[in-house]
Amino acid sequence: MNSLYYGDNLDVLRRYIKDESVDLVYLDPPFNSNQDYNVLFAERDGTRSQAQIKAFVDTWKWDHAAAESFQEVVEAGGAVSQALQAFRKFLGENDMLAYLSMIAPRLQEMRRVMKPSGSIYLHCDPTASHYLKILMDAVFKPQNFQNEVIWWYRKWSKSTNHFLRNHDVLLFYSKEPRHTFNILRVPLSPSTMRRFGGKRQEFADEERTRKVTTDEDSDGGFRPDVWSINLLPAAAAEKLGYPTQKPLALLELVIQASSKPGDIVLDPFCGCGTTLTAAQALDRKWIGIDVTHLAITLIRHRLHDSFGASIKKSYEIIGEPVSLPDAENLARENPYQFQWWALGLVGARPAEGKKGADKGIDGRIYFHDEPKSTRQIVLSVKAGALHANYVRDLRGVLEREKAEIGILISMDAPTQKMRSEAASADFYQAPSGKRYPRMQLITISDLLNGKGIDYPPEDARKDATFKQAPRSKPTKAGNVELPLD
Repeated sequence: MNSLYYGDNLDVLRRYIKDESVDLVYLDPPFNSNQDYNVLFAERDGTRSQAQIKAFVDTWKWDHAAAESFQEVVEAGGAVSQALQAFRKFLGENDMLAYLSMIAPRLQEMRRVMKPSGSIYLHCDPTASHYLKILMDAVFKPQNFQNEVIWWYRKWSKSTNHFLRNHDVLLFYSKEPRHTFNILRVPLSPSTMRRFGGKRQEFADEERTRKVTTDEDSDGGFRPDVWSINLLPAAAAEKLGYPTQKPLALLELVIQASSKPGDIVLDPFCGCGTTLTAAQALDRKWIGIDVTHLAITLIRHRLHDSFGASIKKSYEIIGEPVSLPDAENLARENPYQFQWWALGLVGARPAEGKKGADKGIDGRIYFHDEPKSTRQIVLSVKAGALHANYVRDLRGVLEREKAEIGILISMDAPTQKMRSEAASADFYQAPSGKRYPRMQLITISDLLNGKGIDYPPEDARKDATFKQAPRSKPTKAGNVELPLD
């Protein structure tokens, strides 16, 4: 079964992923010093919402955690230890050293879980690619370096003192010299076909002698290490509003080249789930890890939209609270994560990321109960002691936002005074004639036991809260790039 883990990927790798069990690893670890990463949720029409969620802050800072990670790797000895010590002498104790110190033990764990025939693609930008290549040499050995793949894309911006920066880097290493690799082709351009004319058969014969494993009878050139794939435009159906979202076409190439149907693909920084979606579409098994419950919620929706409701039976989520004590622990350790998890249980979209900026709203749900009419539910999540004024405050928000229903999700059971206050808010009457309580009080225990929000039925809610991901389509191997000239 496929697996989606919530938690720190270093801990998850060490606790759950077995030695030599993974065929392919792709990772896109964040690095952008002094910058917060925000999830800007896209509306149904593709525009971006004003609500910004602080999904995670750039954690690559030289602090106690980074220093401890550095020391752990150095004390273990070996080539990786020597590489980090050299980085420290050269770079000093700064954010880049913190980044390399945090990545190093994770790369070592990824190598451990890779099969001897396995490969890894580390996605980065030129800011850190040269340091990461040295680190990858230390972890995987220089002789197992296969390619520096350049992902080239069009991006127009101002550039006053340097050339436009229009590419990312994928460092492709194998665990051992003999590794899974499927040669992919690009179509030959008309000018190439004219230039070689009668030599087409010669090309085909040459390819057969090289034991090409994909589409042997086609006319096409070997795929080079520069991949021209466009960035996702804001209006693209595939674009979900996640700031670091990569095109499916990019991950399809990686997966097609370095794995076979039925193989296991691991993404330890899986974000909004592009790698997992591509792996599922290409008949691979997958393992995803992310440190935010927000990402887990997004991936759930994306998989459902791309593959239908039955996809839920094909994967398990590990690390989320499954009991009241679990939820209480999460609330104590990380209130924001608890809030995102609780909202995810009811399919709500988080509202604001900055504390105090949400105007009493922690999440929203949108639904349609008649054509061309969007209705709104506002939600507030409380993990601590309850007070009757919470219900009064939410009722005020309900009126201010002109929402149809207000929901208070709490850890503790609401008092009788709170229930009376909620009952006085009356009902929302849908066009169907059915009535729904305008103020609803739901506990975490209720949600864990399967109770949900009482509002118009499933067919009235479809696609309203999160932007719908496009339905997955069958992919022809390698058919994502311009012809090779």
